[in-house]
Amino acid sequence: MVYSLTYRRPAHVSSSSGSSVHSEKSANAESVTSRSSCPYGIPDALSFDRIIEGGTCPPCTTREFMNFLLYIENSAENLQFYLWFRDYVKRFDQLPEVEKNLSPPWVPEQSKPKIIHIKATSDIDMSPEEKRKAAQEVSQAIKGTDFDAKAKLTTNEAGHNPFNTPPRTPSSDKESMSSSMAGWGDDGSTLFSGRATSHTKQSAAAFESAKAFQPFTVQPYREEISRIIATYITSEGARCLNLSDKESAKLLRALSITTHPSAFREVVSTIEWTLRHQSHPNFIRYTIRNGNRPRVIFARGLGIGGIVGGLLCAVIFTLSSAGRGWRALSAIGFFIGIATLIAAWKGMCVVLHGMHHRHLRPWELFSEEDSSDYEMKKDSMESLGSNNSYENEPWIAKYEKRNVIRKIFDREVWIQEPALRQIQDTIFLQAVLCAFVLSAVAVAIFVPLPKGNYF
Repeated sequence: MVYSLTYRRPAHVSSSSGSSVHSEKSANAESVTSRSSCPYGIPDALSFDRIIEGGTCPPCTTREFMNFLLYIENSAENLQFYLWFRDYVKRFDQLPEVEKNLSPPWVPEQSKPKIIHIKATSDIDMSPEEKRKAAQEVSQAIKGTDFDAKAKLTTNEAGHNPFNTPPRTPSSDKESMSSSMAGWGDDGSTLFSGRATSHTKQSAAAFESAKAFQPFTVQPYREEISRIIATYITSEGARCLNLSDKESAKLLRALSITTHPSAFREVVSTIEWTLRHQSHPNFIRYTIRNGNRPRVIFARGLGIGGIVGGLLCAVIFTLSSAGRGWRALSAIGFFIGIATLIAAWKGMCVVLHGMHHRHLRPWELFSEEDSSDYEMKKDSMESLGSNNSYENEPWIAKYEKRNVIRKIFDREVWIQEPALRQIQDTIFLQAVLCAFVLSAVAVAIFVPLPKGNYF
């Protein structure tokens, strides 16, 4: 039976957004305005599922989405955990039925202690028929076991006590050393360990703090689940999820009983809701911006300059003795200035849009210059990689050393995603229409005024 991925809106969802990264984080793009059946006006071609399944082109791929969560929202652990869970569901479903039966689906009622009421009866209260029936049931239950009175004691005949623990086979130093090492299995699907490793100790401590039983190690993927707990669930984890104590305790109690994907049901619902309804819309708004913050500020300045130039032109021709028709020339300044300002207000540069280009993000600029530095955060796509800290990455210091002029004219790259270009075309068309209407209104105000005849 396939465990399907579903999501629901939880009663309380907290955002794990962090502090800003340079000036890129402080710029906010407006909401998407294209027609779509998806929430927030996002087109179906840029839906969350389409991005996760790899059906989009740069700059809207899963890798760009991960970089956005890593460097902008500081919540990459949500997508990392979600991608691991999707892969885990597929791998668990491919297990043989014998192994699946070791980890049955999780039922929340399993965490509640079962109280069994036993009616105490004595031999005095029992009738002879009841005593005989009870004796038969007991003898039938222990028949063939070591508690059977009729069974032969192996201790007397074979000199072996079944309750004794057999001695361990002596091993060499090399074998004992290898047994203490941990690593991936031969098929690469799960982990194995000979002795308790750091993540198994952390998961054991987490189970103890949640007042849950220590789990059975015979269950499939138990070692991998221990690493997931140590990485994402415990407060000391390298990629600790933003979960409440109650959510963590419920998850740990579930994982102490089974490794079935249904144990993650509530946590995955919360994570997926956050990704779909918060991070994904923010990512689409961010990708609409085709210029970095210095370029957008520069474009806004040009827009304001165009509006001021049109206004000065209209005032000068109004105060002069020139004909009223000359005042219509101010519409050029109004139109260019207003269109540029509206587009820049949504994070777009009209010059870059004319070529369907975008600026490279700060963390992308140095990928070709020094690939070894950029490879440092490639493990962000790995489910069990290092922490998501990036403060020591070399590109941060290099980008800070760039002057403003160089940032304004940073390297550009062509936008490959057609759906994103269509959204930008819509925003540009809206900016042009608004600029045409407002410039016409401004000219209509100045044309009827009488001549000033001052010069």
